[in-house]
Amino acid sequence: MTMPADPGSFERVAVLGFGTMGAGIAQVVARSGRGVTVLETGDDRLADGRRRVEGFLTDGVGRGKLTSDDREAVLRRITGTTDVAALAGSELVIEAVVEDRDLKAELWPRVSEAVGTGAVLVTNTSALSVTDLAATVPEPSRFAGLHFFNPAPLMKLVEVVRALRTAPEVITALTGFCESVGKTPVVVKDRPGFLINKLLMPYLNDVIQAYDDGLAIAADLDSALELGLGDRMGPMTLLDVIGLDTHHHATTSAYEATLDPQFAPPPLLSRMVAAGYLGDKSGRGFRAGGGLENPTEESS
Repeated sequence: MTMPADPGSFERVAVLGFGTMGAGIAQVVARSGRGVTVLETGDDRLADGRRRVEGFLTDGVGRGKLTSDDREAVLRRITGTTDVAALAGSELVIEAVVEDRDLKAELWPRVSEAVGTGAVLVTNTSALSVTDLAATVPEPSRFAGLHFFNPAPLMKLVEVVRALRTAPEVITALTGFCESVGKTPVVVKDRPGFLINKLLMPYLNDVIQAYDDGLAIAADLDSALELGLGDRMGPMTLLDVIGLDTHHHATTSAYEATLDPQFAPPPLLSRMVAAGYLGDKSGRGFRAGGGLENPTEESS
């Protein structure tokens, strides 16, 4: 594996997936002046992803965060494709597809073959083992995690996840890359939840259980924790933004990997996901769409 002369350069970047996280990451990379090739499974999904980026940038223009010329320049740097072969020549590949281990494990060998052994490969997973995914590609020493937070264009933190076989120079290069796109990197070990989610998931589970126990209504829980702890966003609202299904998947994965009861999903969370109450994405959650009609309806 040959690292770039400038560890943080990675001038040719590929992003796998153009959903919420993939679109945000592509925007971040393109705004740094780099060209980005985004891989998706169909033209409709590429169009949806491009609309996400366009909408976010247009909102930024409206708030005076960038100019119309800046918006157009970012969009010109993003190219969509459905052909894995089009990723050839990429120096860095950032995978941001759905959190499905089998899907990622099927995709990575094809992508690694297309880009060759000189590319650095990273996954944006928030719940799966980076070491396990690294085992699906030749030369796993070049594989690591880059865990962006949602929304990627706004959140400053990126967890740089060191898998068991990740080479030190790869971590150095990824740290420099994060800094070059305006992010603050924190190097963490490959553990369930990494650092932030390891601390956040049990907290959110406790809040959900407190709500189900009737300790307070969702709005009051948010207000109490915003004012009492100085949080910018209350946990009920945060869960709706993250997606209840996303949190359920992440905390379930952590529980299955560790059997630590603090990660076990609360029963109410499982029922809400089964009912399609997923938060902002579905229009109904703890706060979204008015939340549950009665704060105690699920425990009565």
